[in-house]
Amino acid sequence: MEMRDIDDLPRNAANYTALTPLWFLERAATVHPSRKAVAHGSRTYTWLQTYQRCRRLASALSKRSIGAGSSVAIIAPNVPALYEAHFGIPMSGAVINPVNTRLNAATIAFLLGHSQSTMVIVDQESFNLAEDALKIMEEKSQGDFEPPLVIVIADESCDPETLRYALGQGAIEYEKFLESGDQDFGWKPPQDEWQSIALGYTSGTTASPKGVVLHHRGAYLMALSNPLIWGINEGAVYLWTLPMFHCNGWCFPWTLAALCGTNICLRQVTAKAVYSAIAKYRVTHFCAAPVVLNSIVNAPPEDTILPLPHIVNVMTAGAAPPPSVLAAMSQKEGLDVLSTQTGEPVPADGKTIGEIVFRGNVVMKGYLKNPKANEETFANGWFHSGDLGVKHPDGYIEVKDRSKDIIISGGETSAAWRVALCFVTLKPGVDKSNEKRLAEDIMKFSRSKMPAYWVPKSVIFGPLPKTATGKIQKHVLRAKAKELGPVKLSKL
Repeated sequence: MEMRDIDDLPRNAANYTALTPLWFLERAATVHPSRKAVAHGSRTYTWLQTYQRCRRLASALSKRSIGAGSSVAIIAPNVPALYEAHFGIPMSGAVINPVNTRLNAATIAFLLGHSQSTMVIVDQESFNLAEDALKIMEEKSQGDFEPPLVIVIADESCDPETLRYALGQGAIEYEKFLESGDQDFGWKPPQDEWQSIALGYTSGTTASPKGVVLHHRGAYLMALSNPLIWGINEGAVYLWTLPMFHCNGWCFPWTLAALCGTNICLRQVTAKAVYSAIAKYRVTHFCAAPVVLNSIVNAPPEDTILPLPHIVNVMTAGAAPPPSVLAAMSQKEGLDVLSTQTGEPVPADGKTIGEIVFRGNVVMKGYLKNPKANEETFANGWFHSGDLGVKHPDGYIEVKDRSKDIIISGGETSAAWRVALCFVTLKPGVDKSNEKRLAEDIMKFSRSKMPAYWVPKSVIFGPLPKTATGKIQKHVLRAKAKELGPVKLSKL
C-alpha cells in the first residue's frame, strides 16, 4: 500500500541534512570557544583549540588521499589524540578504527588486514606492538605488502626512548603530522547519514574477531541518548576510565562535545589516579566496569581521598535499567525476548527462556565483509544478540546465557556452565596433588546445591583460555571438550 501524507512537500537542503555527531564539535567551539575541552597531564585544550586540531588532522589525512572509503586504525590508551581522532578522521571522510591496546600482535595484524587500514596512529608505548603486527602482515603477504603510514603519539609521561625508537623506524610524530594540516580546513559532513563513521572489532571469543560498523546516524542518536538516559547536564566533567577503543567509549566522545563538557584523559586507570582526578578536576561523571569500581572501593587508604569533595555519578556495565526505561525502549526502539522455536515473544513469567533481540537506529550497520554473519544476525528484521534471557512481570529482562552455550540434558534445557563439563582453574596455594578428590568434592557440592541435570559430568583442571581482553574463549573449550570425550577427570 502506497504511503500517503497530507502534502507533497519535497525534502531539500534547507530542511533536511544527514545526522552526524561531528556537528557537536563545531557548535562547542562556537558557543564555548574558551571552555576547557580536554585535559591530560600538563596539557589542556579549549573547545576552539580542539576543533582546530581536529580540522588539522582531517586536512593532513586529506592531503595524503585518505578519505571516503578509507579506514584509519589508532592504537592508543585514553589520550587527547584518541579523542581528536573520533572527530578528525571522520571529518576527512574516513572511518576510525580504534584498536584495543591489550590485543596481541597476531590479532592486531588480522584487524589491520581485514579493515585494510591505510594509516596506523599508535601511542609510543604500543609502537613495538604495532611494529610486530606489521611484520606478521608482511610475512603473510608473500612479497605483496604495502605498509600503512605510521604516526606515533608522543606522551611526556612515557619513556622518551620508545619515542626515539619509533621515529628512528620512520614513524611520523603526531604533532608534526598535525602541523602539516590546515586548522581552517573546510570539512564536509557526510552526504548520507548511513555512511560509516567507526569500525570496531569483537573480542573473538567464539571465532575470529568480527568488524562492527557504525553509521553517522547511529553515532549521533547514541551520543544524545547518553545524557538523556543518564541525566548529564551541560558542562559535565567526564573522567575517561572507560577505554575509548571499547565501542567508541559508548559514544561518549561525541556526547561530551554535544554537552560542551570537559574530557579528563586517564592514561592508566588506578584507584589512586581516579581519586586524584576527582579531587583535582571536580569530576562529575565516569563510566567503569565492575572490576574497576571494586578496585576503587577497596583501595588502600593512602590511595584514596575520602570523603569525596562532591557527588560523582558513575555508570557501570551490566547495571539493570529500570522497567520504565525498558518499556520505553520496547516502544521506541524495539526490545524483546523471542522464543527460539517459534520466533514469538515469550510470556513475561520469569521462567520461559528466549533470545534477546532488538531493533532501532543505534544498531550497527553490520559486520564488515561477513554476509553470512549478517544474514544470521539480522534474521526476520531483528538484531539477534545471541543472549538468552527471560522476561519478568515487572518488565525486567534477565540475561541467562549465550544461545551457543545451551545444552539439553535429560530432556531439560540448561546453560552449558550447568552441565556436561566443568572447567576449573584452581586458586594459587590449593593442593593439586589429588585432583580426583578435588573433582569429587566439586561434584558433591554441586549435587547439594543444584538439580541433578545441572550437575557436571566431568571436571577438567587447568588454566582457562582467554582472549587478550580477558574473555574466555568458549570455542577453544568446546573443541577441547569434544577432543576429550566423556571423561570423568582430565587435565587441560
